[in-house]
Amino acid sequence: MIKKLENDFLSVEINEFGAELFSIKGKKSGFEYLWQGNPEFWKGRATILFPICGRLFAGKYIYKNKEYEMPIHGIAKLFEFNSRVISNKEIEFELKSSEKTKKYYPFDFIFKVKYKLKNNLLITKFIVKNTGEDVMFFSYGGHPGFNVPFSKNEKFENYYLEFSTNEMSKLIFSETCFDTGENEKISFTKKKLLLNHNLFDNDALFFKSESDKVKLKSTKSKNSIELCYKNMTCLGVWHKPKTDAPYICIEPWHGIPSKDGVIDDIETKSQMIKLDPNKKYTNLFTMKIIED
Repeated sequence: MIKKLENDFLSVEINEFGAELFSIKGKKSGFEYLWQGNPEFWKGRATILFPICGRLFAGKYIYKNKEYEMPIHGIAKLFEFNSRVISNKEIEFELKSSEKTKKYYPFDFIFKVKYKLKNNLLITKFIVKNTGEDVMFFSYGGHPGFNVPFSKNEKFENYYLEFSTNEMSKLIFSETCFDTGENEKISFTKKKLLLNHNLFDNDALFFKSESDKVKLKSTKSKNSIELCYKNMTCLGVWHKPKTDAPYICIEPWHGIPSKDGVIDDIETKSQMIKLDPNKKYTNLFTMKIIED
C-alpha cells in the first residue's frame, strides 16, 4: 500500500513494500523529482539497504561457521513493512525479524524507517534495535534516484554535483563491482563534479564521506536538491552503465561491498556496525528540494 505525506512545499509517497520512496513532487513546480522506476534502465526508485550495502561475493556470507545467502543490498527490499501514521507530515515503517528474514539473516531485530517532512526538507531516519541475545552486525543506507534533467529545456550534461570540499577519496572497485581496498584522490574544480553519461560506463562512483553534504544543481536553472548524510561511511553516485539514462542515484551508505573472491564472515566484514543486545542505533539523512 502507498502512504502519503504532504505540506505546503512537497508531496511525498512511500510504498509499504520495502519502505521505499515512491514519489517526491515539488508543490511549486509540480515536478516529479524521484525516478519512477522505468525498467529499461532501473526498476527501483529509492531502495532501502539493510542489513548489507552492495554485493556479497557469490551472494554469500558466513556467521558462526554457517553459510547464508543474501541478495545485493540486503533484505529490506524483499518485505512489506508495517506502517504507523504519526501525522500528515510524518510516518514510520517497521520490519521485525521472523522465520522468513532469518532465512537470510539470523538475528532478532526491529528495523524502522521514519520519514518526516519539515518545510522543503524530507528526513529519512533509520532506527535499528537488537532484540536478540547475540551481538548483531549490520550496515544500512539509501539509494534514491532523481530524475535529471528537471525541465524539458535542459539536458543531463547541464547538471553537476557540488560537494563541500575540493578533494575526495574515490574507492576503487573491481570490474565486477567489488571492493579492492584501494582508493585514489580525486580533485574537483570549485567543488564540482560535472555530470555526463560516460561517468558511469564502469558502474558507480563511490567516495569516502569526506564531504557530508552534496548538491545536485544545474547551470541552466536554480532548482536543486541537497543531501546531507552525517556519520555515513561513503557516498555512491550511479546510473545504469553505458546508457543515456535520465536519472542519477545519490546513495549515502554506512557499508561497503565485499572484496572480490572473498566470502565474508559477517563479524569481520568491513564497515559493519556492531550492536549489543537490547541496544538501539539511529541515524538519518536528509533531502532538501529547493525550488526557485
